[in-house]
Amino acid sequence: MNYSLIQQAIENIFIINLAVKHNENTLVLTDTYNKKTENIAKRIAETGKKFSDAIHYMVIPPSGCHGTEPPEQVWKEAFGRNCVDHLKQQKLLQSICAKKAEPRQLREAEKIIYGYKDEAARAVIALTYFSTSHTRFRDLLNNVCGTRYASMPLFDEEMLTGAMRVDWKKMSQRIRQIAQAVDKCENIEIATSNGTSISFSRKGRPVMEDNGLITEPGSFSNLPAGEVYLAPREGTAEGRLVLDWSPTRKLKHPITLTVEKGLVRNIQGKEKYADFLKQKLSEKEENSNIAELGIGTNDMASRPDNILESEKILGTVHIALGDNSSFGGTVSTQFHQDFVFFKPEVTLIYPGGYRKLLMKNGKMLTGL
Repeated sequence: MNYSLIQQAIENIFIINLAVKHNENTLVLTDTYNKKTENIAKRIAETGKKFSDAIHYMVIPPSGCHGTEPPEQVWKEAFGRNCVDHLKQQKLLQSICAKKAEPRQLREAEKIIYGYKDEAARAVIALTYFSTSHTRFRDLLNNVCGTRYASMPLFDEEMLTGAMRVDWKKMSQRIRQIAQAVDKCENIEIATSNGTSISFSRKGRPVMEDNGLITEPGSFSNLPAGEVYLAPREGTAEGRLVLDWSPTRKLKHPITLTVEKGLVRNIQGKEKYADFLKQKLSEKEENSNIAELGIGTNDMASRPDNILESEKILGTVHIALGDNSSFGGTVSTQFHQDFVFFKPEVTLIYPGGYRKLLMKNGKMLTGL
């Protein structure tokens, strides 16, 4: 490993990605799932002292699943003790953390949080093994408190000399072009040579940009970054997904998911991972929801064995199951899992039925 490159990439998290100021309360959050990741988080926190006079480093137990709300002590560190005590008094925190909060309760919680927003962290760097991206915790920090949030689940040191060395400005321009093309369409079709074939509507759904530039109040991104993503309209996805990769390894045998009316209805495959998916999807129907389409845009990302990086690889798409409530969807559940598809063909269908290829065999068309 080139330690000077590693140190520069860590410093760039504070300089380029988050633009942290010396007077900003900054939380670095990690868990005990992976000692190497915990050590990186500690190094990031130590480095952060050069850029912020208020760095807080916190280690928690693993949550056990992507999309699970963090425990109360993390809410207190991020939102402030007074805010969390008020939420608890109104019995709102319990409902939010259980993913059972009704719209009325969420509106009430937002009012309370807004009253204490000046006590909240200005920046969060989350290196927990299980992702906090698709949580109300992250969503409320962003959209009510104006906190800047970097989500880095499954992060490892190799990314600091690979995907984190992307030209952020150039990638941001690429993301904007792709997002503008996708934002004009109503329906999307995706196909791959391994048998994946799925279509769905995105009508009325926002197209989100994950460019790693987390400098504006309320901005959010993965690090490494690099995707355009959206929540397909619930109930519209039809087709099948053929998985060649789990989030962290190449599968010995493909797993086929049959999708009907927006939900995974059948799982076939000899892999143990198929049994895991069957178990998770049997726990709650919402876990079967086709939650997300993402389009990878990072030309420095290359690793297929780590979902945090593989979903950012330029020329891939990823499709997720479960929760989409934090980026324009209506499904709230303590489960969100992405799967990457290589060398896809992506077709955008515009009002009136006009069709346009965005990607063919994993290659973006000229101009994108």
